[in-house]
Amino acid sequence: MIGLRRFARWGLWFGGALVLLAAVLIGIDVLMRKFLDRSIGGADELAGYALAIGTAWGLGAALLDRAHIRIDSLYVLFPQKLRLGLDVVALILFVSFFALTLWHGLGVVSQSWISESRSQSALETPTIIPQVLWIAGLLTFVLVGVILLINALRTGVSGDLRGMANLISTRSAEEDVEEEIRDLKNRQLRGGA
Repeated sequence: MIGLRRFARWGLWFGGALVLLAAVLIGIDVLMRKFLDRSIGGADELAGYALAIGTAWGLGAALLDRAHIRIDSLYVLFPQKLRLGLDVVALILFVSFFALTLWHGLGVVSQSWISESRSQSALETPTIIPQVLWIAGLLTFVLVGVILLINALRTGVSGDLRGMANLISTRSAEEDVEEEIRDLKNRQLRGGA
């Protein structure tokens, strides 16, 4: 799981960098329009690609960090075994949704490849380029989700229900507080408090 986390973290940084670059590009474009009466042209198109690709690549790390938002008002009242069963069902449905998105996205990529599609903007970007990067992010997420599900089921079958919960359950308020305290201590140790 350490290698998987490292790879997912790399995807998160890659996606975050794309979104940050898109924000910088949009900012420069806005300033150029305001002060120079010129535009970069295609900045909104590139930002759209960056957002889609960045989101897809960030999904896996968010899943491993249990950072996806879930409404758990009633969930916390259920017994642990029921919660874990619901967590497994939720993970299966979540990953299945993105697997279906991936499947249909592959059809779109195939069509773009066959027809040599280009964007309708001034950039005339070959649509296959952002689509392949997006599909790769979705594929990464689906693989991360399947591996996580297998590990969670293996952990649960071995009788380690707490370990299983640490893999796939929603984060408790106590876990969030513990992580914040640990991060604060790490920053203080590095001298950056």
